[in-house]
Amino acid sequence: MRIEILGTGCPKCKKTKETVEKVLKETGVEAEVVKIEDFETILNYGVMVTPALVIDGEVKLAGKVPGTEEIRKWVME
Repeated sequence: MRIEILGTGCPKCKKTKETVEKVLKETGVEAEVVKIEDFETILNYGVMVTPALVIDGEVKLAGKVPGTEEIRKWVME
């Protein structure tokens, strides 16, 4: 599983990454977590507002920090 956090390094982007890593640790799910800060790459996903969360190439959420339950649902699918 590959999880990408799209954003410029703002506090919300950092919080998203922290929350994802916390859920992965709690669930024991293994995933590669990558922070993407390149605007062109972010736009290629069709994301106009960050932070955004992409799992295996699919945008799951954009424009807000996801909650732990949302992330848990997505990584357990």
